[in-house]
Amino acid sequence: MFDFIAEQVREKLPVTIYQKIAKVGPKLIGQDKLFKYGFNWLPMYRRSTGRIVSVSKDLTEVTMRLPLSYRNRNYVGSIFGGSMFSAVDPIPMVQLINLLDSQYVVWDKSAEIYFKAPAREDLYADFVFTEQELEQIKRDVEQQQEINLIKTTQLTNKARDKVFCEVKKTLYISTKAHYKKKRAKRQQAKAEQS
Repeated sequence: MFDFIAEQVREKLPVTIYQKIAKVGPKLIGQDKLFKYGFNWLPMYRRSTGRIVSVSKDLTEVTMRLPLSYRNRNYVGSIFGGSMFSAVDPIPMVQLINLLDSQYVVWDKSAEIYFKAPAREDLYADFVFTEQELEQIKRDVEQQQEINLIKTTQLTNKARDKVFCEVKKTLYISTKAHYKKKRAKRQQAKAEQS
């Protein structure tokens, strides 16, 4: 019963401040600048100590830097693994939401992190979606209604020749129409169980 009420309350919640800014911001400063500065000023992302350093005009390429500092140095003097993960975590999902049109739903589904070497220097990560990849995602979703996409990001040194950490994110992608039907079925099944 309470799950049903909570779901109804969530359905009626107003749009978040971030979603409002995402609608207005591109008209004022451009989508690429909004992505860069929005992330860098976002309180929850700032705590990761990561910083977006560049975003392509079309949002298909994003570069992030995670500087080694007193704010993220762990007991043994390397970058804390939680900082590495939190600096990478939101970018692929938010990037893909902005690259696909509004008829799609994108959610983080799962993540895996692999530490390769202690990071005692600034780290860099590149997040790239190619046009071919985006077209393939759209084709796959059209055929299957929903898909899981695994996106791998490597945290490297500035020269990009040493990998310190690898993060594999599984993104759930669906059409909004399919996602709404799926949620309605789930809600109906919960109601029937009550």
